[in-house]
Order: sequence, then C-alpha cells, then structure tokens
Amino acid sequence: MPQHIALLSVYDKTNLLGLAKGLNESGVRLLGSGGTAKKIREAGIPIEDVSDITKAPEMLGGRVKTLHPAVHGGILARSIPSDQADLEAQSISPISIVVCNLYPFTQTIAKPNCTLSDAIEEIDIGGVTLLRAAAKNHGRVSILSDPVDYDGFLSKWKEGKGDVGEGERARLALKAFEQTARYDAAISGYFREQYASAELSVEKRFADVQRMALRYGANPHQKPAQAFVDEGKLPFKTLCGSPGYINLLDALNSYALVRELQEALNLPAAASFKHVSPAGAAVGIELDETEKKVYGVDDLKEPLTPLAAAYARARGADRMSSFGDFVALSAPCDLATARIISREVSDGIIAPGYSPEALDVLRKKKSGKYCVLEIDATYNPPLIETKQVYGISLQQKRNDAKIDASLFSNLVSQNKDLPTQAITDLIVATLALKYTQSNSVAYAYHGAIIGIGAGQQSRIHCTRLAGGKADLWWLRHHPRVINLPFKKGVKRADKANAIDLYVSGEELEGSEKTHWESLFEGKVEELSVGEKKEWLKKLVGVACSSDAFFPFPDNVYRAGKSGVKYLCAPGGSVMDQECIKAADELGMVFAHTELRLFHH
Repeated sequence: MPQHIALLSVYDKTNLLGLAKGLNESGVRLLGSGGTAKKIREAGIPIEDVSDITKAPEMLGGRVKTLHPAVHGGILARSIPSDQADLEAQSISPISIVVCNLYPFTQTIAKPNCTLSDAIEEIDIGGVTLLRAAAKNHGRVSILSDPVDYDGFLSKWKEGKGDVGEGERARLALKAFEQTARYDAAISGYFREQYASAELSVEKRFADVQRMALRYGANPHQKPAQAFVDEGKLPFKTLCGSPGYINLLDALNSYALVRELQEALNLPAAASFKHVSPAGAAVGIELDETEKKVYGVDDLKEPLTPLAAAYARARGADRMSSFGDFVALSAPCDLATARIISREVSDGIIAPGYSPEALDVLRKKKSGKYCVLEIDATYNPPLIETKQVYGISLQQKRNDAKIDASLFSNLVSQNKDLPTQAITDLIVATLALKYTQSNSVAYAYHGAIIGIGAGQQSRIHCTRLAGGKADLWWLRHHPRVINLPFKKGVKRADKANAIDLYVSGEELEGSEKTHWESLFEGKVEELSVGEKKEWLKKLVGVACSSDAFFPFPDNVYRAGKSGVKYLCAPGGSVMDQECIKAADELGMVFAHTELRLFHH
C-alpha cells in the first residue's frame, strides 16, 4: 500500500506538534510550507518542504506557496483509473490528509490602527484553496481546519489503520466549508464597510446598487450599518431621502404585507408601519361620508382613488400609533394618495412606482429629506432566510403560507354564515398578523385593521389591547366626536391627540387640561360612560384573527365586547371546546385555520 501523505500549512499552530508527532509515528509522510515546516522540523520531527514536490520555491513574500498542480493534483485526485493515470503521468503522489487554517483576517481588521493595506495582506489565498480542494474531495481526503479536532482525528486514524471513516471525513469537510464561508463573508463585509459610502455620492445615490450604507443601525451608537444582497442588486432604490436600519425593517415587512393583500383580494392595499408591526393596514374599499370625516380626508378636493382610500383607512386605524409611520403601497402611488401622505407626520414610503405628480409632492416633504423607496414589483425573496442574534445564525424557510378564503373553510361553530365581506376582513386581519410581532391579535372591519395587539406575552393581553384600540376607533365615529369644535389652524397631529384623549376619557389636570381646552371654540361636553357603552353596542360585524390558538375562552368573550362576529384562530388548545362553546353562546362564526403565524 502506498504511504499516506499529509500536507500541513497553518497559521494557528495550536496543537500542531502533537498532531505531527502522531502522524509521523503512524508512518505518514509529512509535507509542510514555510513556518509550519520550520516549527515541526525544529521539534525533531521529520518533514519535507512543499517545494520538494513542486520544484518551485516560495515566492512573492510568501503569497505563493502551495498553488501548484503537484499539490492540488495530489489533493483533488479521485480513486478512479483516469485520475490515477494522470497522477502517474505527472509523477504526482496522492495526498490523504490536509491540515490548514487561515490568516487571521478578522483579528487584523478589529485592530484600531488597521489600514486597508494591512487588511489586504491578511487575505488568505492558498489556504482557502487548500481547504476547498480537500473538502471537495472528502470522499478520499481528510481536511483538518480546526486544532480542536487533532486529537480525535489521530485516535480514529490509528483505530482505523489509516481510515477515519466516511462520516468523519464528511464532518470535517463541512467544518472546512463553513470556515471558508465565514472567511469570505468577513472579507466582503469589511470591504462593504470600506466602500459602501461611495454609494452615497451625488452621482450614485439614487442608482441601482448591491449595497447601501445606512446612517446607523437600530440606535445611533450602532455603526456602521448597511443593507446589501450577495448577488445582483438591491430590489429597491432610493428616489429621495436616505433610509435607516429600522426604516428598511418597516419598509420590507410592510411591502410584503400589502403585496400579499392585493394578491389575495385583488384590491390595492396600504399599510402604516411602526417598529416592525402594522399600526394599520387596509384595502381600497370606498369611504362613506362619515368615514371620510373620521379619517380626516373629507376636505380633499380631488376624488379619493381606491389606493388613497386604502391608505386613509390604514392611517386612520390608530392615528396615535401611526404618528411617524413608514408607508407601504401595493400599487404605484398616485397623486391623491400622495396628497394624504404629504400632510401627515411620516418617515417614508415604499411602493412599486410613483406617478410624476405624486413623486413631486413627496419630494417636497420634510424639506426634501422624506424617504421615498421604489421596489421592484417582480422581486421574489429567496426561499431560505437567515438572521443573526447574539452572534448565532438562525435559518428557516421563509413564511410563504398563502392566506385566502380556503383558510376559513373549517367552521367549528354552530353559526356557519360567513359572508363575503367577513371573509375579506378575516383575510386582512390574518395577513396583518403574518407581519406583526407575536403574540398578536387583530380586529378588522370594512377591509381595514381597526385594532391590533402586538408583541404581548399573554394572548388575553393581545386581545384586550386590540379590542381597546377597536373601541377607540369606533368612538371616533360618534357624532359628537366628528363635530368637535376645533379652532381654525389646529394641526392634524394635535387634533388626533385631542380626540384620543376625549374618547379615552383620560382625566386631565393642570396645564395639560388647559392646553387641551385651548384647542377648542368654547366648552366641550364630555362623553359619559353610559353614552360610550350605548355607542359601542352599535359596532357589529367585526372580524378578529389570532396568530395562535386561544388558550382560554376569556379571549372570545373579550372579542365579543368589541363587536366581533367573525373569529378565526388555529386549533390545538386543550380548551378548544370551551372557546367554541363561548363563540356559540355569543352567536359568532368561528373558523379553525390550522395555521400558526408567529413572526419574530
């Protein structure tokens, strides 16, 4: 049997001598490069230089050592006649073991005084090639890329008399591939940080780019920050302003929501996002005169388009939460929609296009700093998505579950009368939950979210929070609220805040009360508790969806207090029958979806 050959070329020499000694004692012929061979030889362990088989010296200051057919032919040769014939013709011996780790690129760039030249010199070429070649041919070759594996490998090598087994070679190969992937990611990440700022130059700022520098991450101290794709170009471009990290989280989540809403219902859709959850979402159902007043669009001169109606509903669901929102539209932004957005306090918008007139209006917002993103409507994200938390990478299949009418076919309640409008509202509520931080519950009415409870640890708190918002939304429809005598010139945000205080019944004192009263002409009569209760009874036919099963019937009873007639949630709770019983008691239509929609 031919003698096994091991090639050793490492930067990190931890445990190196123990491995070399063990291999030598097992009759393995050792080849080494540069400092690796020198260290082993000084320890009295026989080793040859790589140049002995390449017949070429190291050159270019050590940049070229192992890049040679005598090395890579020996590594990549398979155990097939044609490969063996090629080795014999070129007088190349097969290599069975490769021991290699890489220049410390990440440690180098972490140094405060690291220069671009320093970083470039720490980019390993030959080492990466050795790792990939040996890992590719792991059917025959063992690749040791981590010193912690040396002792275990030696034991298996001796036990197997020169064969560690297919499973061990596969494990070591995967480890090597992961090391090269991390190494390449570190290099590309470093150069993105170095060069991404070039994308913000005047001539490139609004062009198609693969990477985009951001002002900072989630907080100002989290720098640098960037958005990028590994291949091609980013699926969106900046038409105005400059997006931040949270802007993009809102933009991409919200656009995914409105795109699916339009696909599901064939109606234009809009969403108002804050901190990666919708404050409101809706489809383009026409507004009646009362709704126009409630949503503050009754004074617009031009007719409301379906898209404008969708955004008016989305923004008007919870005006307090929508303050400073990021807007998403499923269709190109038209002038009517832009006019509504232009007078609201908002951070930015994402849409698949803009009419020239609409873009002109939006570009004037915030003194030209309003963030306007145009997304490629044909873009489809990869099936697998990865995120990193505390240095740990998590990977999963993207949530591509389709939400349509068929999801609500399993009606478990006695009442099975589910009209078309209710199905529309259930779709809107359920799709909103797909992009809302869990736990979450959503109420919908007339194609719009009217209350959403996001990110609560307890489901009943979600249901109460969403129901409370729905109640406030409906109280804003009370005639006395619609006719509140605001003074001329009161800002929209001040009106929204004043209305919220009025309908919530929060007791005001001192200067806060004085400020509130100063917004009105004359004295404002309060809505009594009795009046509120009577008005809330008029809210009927609401749809409610939960992203996971209801653990107790208290959720059903609370939903019923806010006019819920149509209810959906996944089954699976030990209390399912109790929840169904509660729904029957209230005359609800209850559908089990069998689809959990957690989103984190």
